[in-house]
Amino acid sequence: MTTKINPTQALPIKAQQSQRLLSLDALRGFDMFWIIGGEHIIHALAELTGWPVMNWLSVQMHHTVWNGCTFYDMIFPLFLFISGVSMPFSFGRKFTEFGVGYGFQLPAAVKKQLYKTMIRRTLILIFLGLVVNGLFKFNGYENTRFASVLGRIGLAWFFAGLIYLNFDLRKQMIWFCFILIGYWLAMIFVPVPGFGAGNLTMEGSLESYIDRLFLPGRLHSKVHDPEGILSTIPAIATGLLGIFTGTFIKDQRFSPLRSVYFLLLLSLGLILLGLLLDLSFPINKRLWSSSFVLFVGGYSIAFFALFYLIIDVLGFQTWTFPFVLIGTNSILIYLAVEGVVNFGYTANFIFGGLINLSSGPFSDLLRAVSLMAVELAFLYLLYKNKIFLRI
Repeated sequence: MTTKINPTQALPIKAQQSQRLLSLDALRGFDMFWIIGGEHIIHALAELTGWPVMNWLSVQMHHTVWNGCTFYDMIFPLFLFISGVSMPFSFGRKFTEFGVGYGFQLPAAVKKQLYKTMIRRTLILIFLGLVVNGLFKFNGYENTRFASVLGRIGLAWFFAGLIYLNFDLRKQMIWFCFILIGYWLAMIFVPVPGFGAGNLTMEGSLESYIDRLFLPGRLHSKVHDPEGILSTIPAIATGLLGIFTGTFIKDQRFSPLRSVYFLLLLSLGLILLGLLLDLSFPINKRLWSSSFVLFVGGYSIAFFALFYLIIDVLGFQTWTFPFVLIGTNSILIYLAVEGVVNFGYTANFIFGGLINLSSGPFSDLLRAVSLMAVELAFLYLLYKNKIFLRI
């Protein structure tokens, strides 16, 4: 039975200062849902029904080739944004313990302890990213891809955390602006040998050139890597945007409903600002352009505001359980579906007979749904036994 919370009641929201936001776990699970098989369900439904809305959704489940943005392009930055939102709640316990308002006010010994934890988490994520890329296939140094999604999450989260722990909110915002403007100016005005300045193609961009010069091993696209060195810098701004959002919610300067209104207005402003900047620095996930940070950041805030409103403020929580299963073990399920566990074999073993009785698009839909069912069953067993991969 769904429990409803009166949005005018302050106690449940105040309790969130020391508790985990359910909306964060649910949003993280919603985000990861599409990676672990949700996209295949949409593709199969589009093929089966032929409905225009399903065809549109199917298109949204693909990355853009270069400039532009689809829903699927938002999944990675949304995950990084969520990591930023959680930081004021996780680190904030230390602030409360020592009665300080900002990280730079913490005792040196405490900050040193936090740095060690952050470095450990970052190194583990970089290593796991290498594992996903096939580190133990031993295909040779030159065939190993060192850049990775998990590596970027670790690095961007780490440097955003350093800014959070060493500067007040005003200076954090200055860092945010400095990163986006600095990256924009560098990409537009720094010349690349053979291409000149301001070339934003895959081959001629400054980001790609730096990858070819300094990124070891194999690049994702031969001349370019979407998780490369230079484009990791604006990803820090994505993490900072999450930190600003988490700080705003945690500080509770306004009522929960008013906070949601402010977040939705901010999201609209960032989307419009991203579209404006798109005129000179195109929205581009592979370059993680400054316009991309603003545009997707606006949508990320909107997603969080809606999940926060529905789940934590209004109290409609029962429907979130499948997403919570995914969100509380997001890194583990990501590693699993990237090759550590063959869920497809298990799904075919259990549901293969039913799938074979059907044909065409309906068979594809059953296959996609059965795969998701097996993954959720796996996550449910972990959840019931309180087994979580904490990094």
